[in-house]
Amino acid sequence: MKKIKAFILAGITAAMLIGCGSSKDDDAVVGISIEKLEDVEPIQQQPQEVVEETPVEETVSEDDPPAEGMVRSYFSNEWVNAEVNEKRPLAVMYPINKEAQPQYGLSNVAVFYEIMEEGSMSRQMGIVEDWENLERIGNIRSIRDYFIYAALEYDPIIIHYGGPELYVSGVLTGKNRPNGVDDVENLNGVGGKAMGSDYGAFFRVPEGSTSEHTAFTDGSHVLAAIDKAGYSLTHRSEYFEGGPHFTFTGYTNPNTLDAYSDAVEATEIDMAGCYPVTKSALSYDPEKGVYLKTLYGSAQKDAITGEQLSFANVVIQRTYHEVRDGNGYLAYQMHDKTHDGYFITKGKMIHMTWEKTSDYSPTTYYDDNGQEITFNTGRTMIFVIQEKGKSFSKFTVNGVTYEN
Repeated sequence: MKKIKAFILAGITAAMLIGCGSSKDDDAVVGISIEKLEDVEPIQQQPQEVVEETPVEETVSEDDPPAEGMVRSYFSNEWVNAEVNEKRPLAVMYPINKEAQPQYGLSNVAVFYEIMEEGSMSRQMGIVEDWENLERIGNIRSIRDYFIYAALEYDPIIIHYGGPELYVSGVLTGKNRPNGVDDVENLNGVGGKAMGSDYGAFFRVPEGSTSEHTAFTDGSHVLAAIDKAGYSLTHRSEYFEGGPHFTFTGYTNPNTLDAYSDAVEATEIDMAGCYPVTKSALSYDPEKGVYLKTLYGSAQKDAITGEQLSFANVVIQRTYHEVRDGNGYLAYQMHDKTHDGYFITKGKMIHMTWEKTSDYSPTTYYDDNGQEITFNTGRTMIFVIQEKGKSFSKFTVNGVTYEN
C-alpha cells in the first residue's frame, strides 16, 4: 500500500502542475491509473560516485618564520621572538665540576665556552638568551678575567659568584682596561660593584648553605637586580651594533664543508688532552646534524629540560696563554690575530684562523683562503685551548691527535 500511495501522490502532483499551466477549456488530466501502478518498475537509485579529495600538504620551510613577529637570533640564527634580540643576554659562569652537574638553564645557551683555569681544571661560560622566564639558572661560580673579555662581544649582563680580586676587579671597574671606561655590567654574589646580598640577585639551594655549587639565580631575581643596579636591559648601541654575531646560513642551504678539499671527517671529538679532568667530548648525530656533548663520559644535560647539550658548530680556538703567579692563575690573550684553530660542522673539520681586535667586536673566524667562515644555524661550542706545544693543547678527532 505504501508504494501505491506514493504513486498516487506523484500523479496528483503532476496533474496539478499541468493544470496550472493549461487553458480553462482543457479539463483533461494526464496521469497514471491505479490499475497500472503494479506494472510500474520501481526507480533504482544510482549510487553516487564518491570522489576522495587528496589532502594538500602545506609545505613549511624551516627558513620561514614559524609565527608572525619572529626574527633570527643574533647569536644562533634560530627563530626567536623579536624582544629576545632587543634584550641583552646573560653571560653565566657555570662550574664544570662533576658534583655540580646537571645545571639549570643550559637549553637557553646560544654560545658555550670552555676554557682551562688553574689546577688543571676548566670552567664554562654560557651566553644565555630568552632568560627572563627561567625558573632557575646555575649553579654559578667565580669568573676569570679572560672570560670577561670573551663575553663582552655579546654585550651581556655577566653573572658570576666572585673571582680572583687581583685579576677581575680592575676589568669590571675599568681600571685595568685600555680605555679606562667603567662599561662592564655584572651581577656578582660577593662584594664590589652591583654585587653581594644588597642586590638580591642570588639564592642558595638548599637554603642557608654556604658550600660550593649551591648558588643559583633565576629570571625574576636577575630582572630585579638589573633594575636596582640601573643597568640597561636592552642592548647598548655604543657597544653593540646588532645583527648576526657570526656569518650564518639557513637550514635549506647548510654549510657542509664539502667545498673544502682538505676537510677531514670529524664525528668524534675528544678534548681530554686539553681538559684532562672533565674529558669533554662531542659525538656527531647525523640524523639531527648536531654534536652531542659529554662530560666525564656522560651526557651533559640541562637540569630543567633533561636535554643533552647539542651544537651545530664547534670551534677549537688556539690562544696564547701564560701562568700569572704562584697560585697558578692563568691569562689568555682573547684579543689577537696571530693564532689558528679548527672549525667543525656537519661531521667535517677544516683549519682556520681567528681575529679579535677590540673588546666589543665579535671574534671572526677565517678559512685558509682568507674568507670568513659561514656558521650553520644553531648553537656554537667554543673550546679555547692553549697554543701548540703547551701542556693542554692536544685533542683527538676521529682517532687522529692534533698538537702541532
